[in-house]
Amino acid sequence: MLSATGRAIACVSRNTGDNAPTAGRSYAISQTFRHPDILEIARREGKVTVDGLAEHFGVTHQTIRRDLTELADSGKLERVHGGAVLPSGASNIGYAERRNLHEDAKNRIARACAEHIPDGCSVFLNIGTSTEAVARALLHHRDLMVVTNNMNVANILVDNPECRIVLTGGALRRVDGGLVGNLTIETIRQFKFDIAVIGCSAMDADGDLLDFDIEEVGVSQCIIAQSRKTFLVTDHSKFKRSAPARIASAREVDMFFTDLPLPTGLIDKCRSWETEVIYAPEM
Repeated sequence: MLSATGRAIACVSRNTGDNAPTAGRSYAISQTFRHPDILEIARREGKVTVDGLAEHFGVTHQTIRRDLTELADSGKLERVHGGAVLPSGASNIGYAERRNLHEDAKNRIARACAEHIPDGCSVFLNIGTSTEAVARALLHHRDLMVVTNNMNVANILVDNPECRIVLTGGALRRVDGGLVGNLTIETIRQFKFDIAVIGCSAMDADGDLLDFDIEEVGVSQCIIAQSRKTFLVTDHSKFKRSAPARIASAREVDMFFTDLPLPTGLIDKCRSWETEVIYAPEM
């Protein structure tokens, strides 16, 4: 069996066997091939499972559990029930990798969000792969004005002739095409948007929206202040991550679009805050 990167590593594990006399040596050799592939799958999917990896590599569950434990001990993954996830921490996942993470969920969330954005309104879309998905879902909307600090969003919406696009200006963050800084904030303050669509890097159990970049946090706070309604778009993986800078509370969000049920305590908080939660489940 070939791995995700094309290496015939499963055959090495299958031929040696976990219970063979040379199992210890074979495990040490083959794990050096498995670990990079396990991390690649985790980056692509956001999570790996013991069952899935055992089937993928053709080895026992015990072998995979040892792999995941070693990757967790080295800080590359975090163990969860039945598998592992990408670690939380003070550094963000690469933007190109984030585009591929939970792509189907992001598209479903984006379509659900776009259904609540009427023709003929003004919308702000901020930095993030989830808001880029919303931009794609707005390609057939009519008579929109979209203001954005996300150059990727602007490039997507060029294909909608019924959409007027305004870029905020600001310092270009090359890694993701985002515009941030004081010039960005000063431009945003000149508008009052019907709807702001924002994402976040992480979300605490108490409902705080979090990010890694302090400059981006300031921009997001200004967006919320200048909008009549705020829509949050984020998939379930953000509930498992942490980030150091606070944007706002979900209390300040009018509609929260996600793909899986929220933790029980957060559902109760959203209900008390009158934050409407809309799920976009897999069909």
